[in-house]
Amino acid sequence: MYSKCGGSSTAVRIFNGLRRPNEVAFTAMMGGLVKDGSMAEALLLFSNMRKKGIHVDSVAVSCVLGACTRIAAEERCFFGRQVHALVTKSAFDSDIHVGNSLVDFYAKSGDIGDAQKAFTSMHERNNVSWNILIAGYGNQGEIEKVKHLIDQMQALGFKPDEVTRASQLSACAKSGDVDSARQVFDRMPSPSLTSWNTILSIYSQREMHLEALELFKKMQQLSGVPFDRTTIAVALSACSGTGLLPFGKQIHGASTRRFLHGDLFVSSGLVDMYSKCGLIGLARQVFDRMPERDVVSWNSMIASLALHSCCREAFHLFHQMLAAGFRPTEYSYASVISSSARLSSLSQGRQLHGQTLKDGLCNDVFVGSSLIDMYAKCGGVEEARVFFDHMPSRNIVSWNEMIHGYAQNGGGGAAVELFEEMLQRGGEVRPDGVTLIAVLTGCSNSGMVDKATELLHSMERDLDLVPLADHYACAVDALARAGRFSEVRALIQKMPHEEDPIIWEVLLSACRVHGEEEMGRFAAERLFRLDPVNPSPYVLLSNIYAANGRWDQVAAIRRKMVDRGVAKNRGYSWIDDKVSVTAFMVDDDVRAVADRSG
Repeated sequence: MYSKCGGSSTAVRIFNGLRRPNEVAFTAMMGGLVKDGSMAEALLLFSNMRKKGIHVDSVAVSCVLGACTRIAAEERCFFGRQVHALVTKSAFDSDIHVGNSLVDFYAKSGDIGDAQKAFTSMHERNNVSWNILIAGYGNQGEIEKVKHLIDQMQALGFKPDEVTRASQLSACAKSGDVDSARQVFDRMPSPSLTSWNTILSIYSQREMHLEALELFKKMQQLSGVPFDRTTIAVALSACSGTGLLPFGKQIHGASTRRFLHGDLFVSSGLVDMYSKCGLIGLARQVFDRMPERDVVSWNSMIASLALHSCCREAFHLFHQMLAAGFRPTEYSYASVISSSARLSSLSQGRQLHGQTLKDGLCNDVFVGSSLIDMYAKCGGVEEARVFFDHMPSRNIVSWNEMIHGYAQNGGGGAAVELFEEMLQRGGEVRPDGVTLIAVLTGCSNSGMVDKATELLHSMERDLDLVPLADHYACAVDALARAGRFSEVRALIQKMPHEEDPIIWEVLLSACRVHGEEEMGRFAAERLFRLDPVNPSPYVLLSNIYAANGRWDQVAAIRRKMVDRGVAKNRGYSWIDDKVSVTAFMVDDDVRAVADRSG
């Protein structure tokens, strides 16, 4: 009684007080230990039972096999096969419950071949037997085998139930077959919460966020279908992926009504959703109200702050995380190192580099890529290259950061050389669109105009990469900086990205440098149409007119800005005193800035 009610300590005390416990007492005690999660103790009790010569029945065997599925892999195999040998010797293999337990043991151990053998050797089977084997194949993503077994069980008169379909759904999830998963789900007369969560997760993992949200709406409309923390987290992830803030707020409200908003899993999802929808303030409010946090929630908030250029806040939260006793992970470091890069704070970056060395994370490829980016953006491109050369492993991000580091620092030739080295390494790592943006930027910044146009035209031919607006923008920038505006016109006529503002922005900037009025006006007019309240094109065009002495046109631009309600952005800068970084606006009070910087 005590063991079944979860009072295992009381049950153990009573059991130990028995003078001669019989098979019923041993079996009941084993069942209680398994239920309580004390697998090692249950196996030890089974061994003692056999040593004492006490009769072992099918219930005890099923119980100990259940314990074997939940222990470490190496021990699991040893004990489980010993029990299987006992089953064969003791003629328990004709017992359907023992047979099911054996199939379950092998299936959960990942040995699906032996699970199939145990299933085939069973004298009698029931729906549970079929479901266990189907679940085993389902967990390995073997859709066709699962379908075959379902056909086989139906041919033998067994009817697939909710558990069967859930296993089939799991197989679809493992293999990423969305269409088959939806077909299976739609055939379920009354899907369980687990099945709803599985199909929602499949859509989310495949980044089919709108489909996930449509299904979530359907789930809400059906009476009697509850939802849990997993449902909410998946729905929030879909909102993050689509930027559907109103729906995200509805889900926040639903989680509050179900008293799930304080759940760690749900709260982390809310932080991510608000951050990706651009409301970093609300994300921070949710984070600050979390009753408990884990390292994932800290990392999520720090990364969100870094992503929204709230670099000082990211640093502060990182130090709060350390003070709270959490050990930073590679993701923690990648975010704060990224903040150092954005602020060009070399002193902060070097401190973080030292901390990664102490924590043994310096060789992590994500941390390493962030360090390369930080050193390069702080002007330490040689330090970045030394670090890059000593990385034990590199991925495409590492290569891109190093190439981009050269590009940012006027090392176009070095960027091209590293890019060519990357190509020579063959299958080790393939360049992607980001790689080409980095190389083209390097060419543009270093005046390597012909190389830039050559690379642009070779993308599809040699690298199987389709040039995007950013690639054309780099080439336009290179040509325009060199004053080759006739070639810019020819390139613009060919490119398929005329409505992308980045192309017109780089062209307008180059026109300002050269005082190119006609082309500058053409680019500015495109930008006025695409974003009428962005002040930058008005200011740049005004500067072109001013440089050419066209003061009447300067006045006209100013009037246009007033008429359209366009205001210039306030400038800002920062002070790095090697302890902290203090930001300030152009019209901030000097004493207030001094007080903030300490």
